[in-house]
Amino acid sequence: MHPGSRGGRQILRHIARVAMIERGLEPEFPPAALRQVSALGGAARAAEAPQVRDLLELPWVSIDNDDSRDLDQLSVAEPLSNGLTRVRVAVADVDALVSLDSAVDHHARHNTTSVYTAARIFPMLPERLSTDLTSLNAGEERLALVADMEVSADGRIGHSDLYLAMVRNQAKLAYPSVAAWLDDSAAPPAALSDPALQRQVRLQDQLARTLREQRHVHGALTLETLKTHAVFDGDVLHDLLPDRKNRAHELIEDLMIAANGAVARFLDQHGFPSIRRVLRTPSRWERIVELAAEVGERLPPVADAQALNAFLSRRRHADPERFPDLSLSVVKSLGRGEYLAEPPGGRSPGHFGLAVSDYTHSTAPNRRFPDLISHRLVKAALTGHSPPYGAGALESLAAHCTAQEDHAAKVERRVAKSAAALLLADRIGETFEAIVTGAAAKGTWVRIVHPAVEGRLMRGFEGADIGQHVRVRLVRVDIERGYIDFEKARRP
Repeated sequence: MHPGSRGGRQILRHIARVAMIERGLEPEFPPAALRQVSALGGAARAAEAPQVRDLLELPWVSIDNDDSRDLDQLSVAEPLSNGLTRVRVAVADVDALVSLDSAVDHHARHNTTSVYTAARIFPMLPERLSTDLTSLNAGEERLALVADMEVSADGRIGHSDLYLAMVRNQAKLAYPSVAAWLDDSAAPPAALSDPALQRQVRLQDQLARTLREQRHVHGALTLETLKTHAVFDGDVLHDLLPDRKNRAHELIEDLMIAANGAVARFLDQHGFPSIRRVLRTPSRWERIVELAAEVGERLPPVADAQALNAFLSRRRHADPERFPDLSLSVVKSLGRGEYLAEPPGGRSPGHFGLAVSDYTHSTAPNRRFPDLISHRLVKAALTGHSPPYGAGALESLAAHCTAQEDHAAKVERRVAKSAAALLLADRIGETFEAIVTGAAAKGTWVRIVHPAVEGRLMRGFEGADIGQHVRVRLVRVDIERGYIDFEKARRP
């Protein structure tokens, strides 16, 4: 145990709260929002919404993190006689209990997202909603918006529909145990003791792989970046361990991408505006070309998603150990995603990384405000009402959501750096292998392997660029401000 980690949870909670305020995010719910939630009688029922289907008996399942209590979506699949597979994604109908312009809505619209830090989560919605009344908890009847899609044997999405339905989660599952079972390295988790549910999850896994292969044909990128989670022993910070994407993560990711595409197309077909999630063609493509050249590969001079994904796939197979480092370098060069308001019939830039042109966020309304906006637009279209947001309001909200998402990400990174500084507090002077993750006029940044965290390269950064491997020496940490400073060290 490192001396600096003693009392780590309370230290990091304080740092997280201060960081939220500094970034213009509200760390606490206003009293009016809490009063609104306390006055709720219970979960939304079918009688409170028009044209609601009864899908309670379908074998719905959820797959999320081990400790997740805010369950946004369920999924179910079935083979059809014509060779197609029908897949339905049910997403919690948060709008049924969070009305437009209510106190809870105002707070959610301000923050726009839940913020996940090492020692504390700042949920977008009060927990009585996000972990109870609007969470698709196991065994509970819940109102949901369902994306109903037909998928061909080669992964093409054909007919799709959206509607409201009552659903019931038949099995609350977690990524690690489901992935281990799908990979035949462990027995099925206890919640999958029913053979019928086992067949259901395997069918969804097969379908997700088919959807992913079809997107890869069009250039969807194969990336694997490292994220970490804090490990506490009581209130003492013990370690920061990496989280790696597994087969169960990919299953849910591919089904959610399909559902988000269905929502975007539905709104466009009904003449409704939408907020699209886009990732533009990378502005630093020349650096990605250089990264490929450093390992003896060649990419075209003009951004090409298919060529880039083919390169990434080869590198993942050839050098899996260093692939997360390469992925991180590519992600940094790709730039950040953003939200854009799109009028009916508009043509957004699409999402370069996912290789999709029709894409919105709609599958996590307990955690993201753009998803709640999408649901309100869909429900207005379903009931024949006018859009609840005008064009100007949507443009303003899209810009605001992008900005607040950036602020939230900076809070999360700030607390992660403070957590790493706690662990590194007694290691000043030690050397580490690192990769350059950012190089610009404002500074050069590197990431060390353990704990997997970024710090600033204060000396010896001349000529460094994204993706280069360097050896660095730790020279200073500032736990309160999350500063970790390195200098370039000579190799032995």
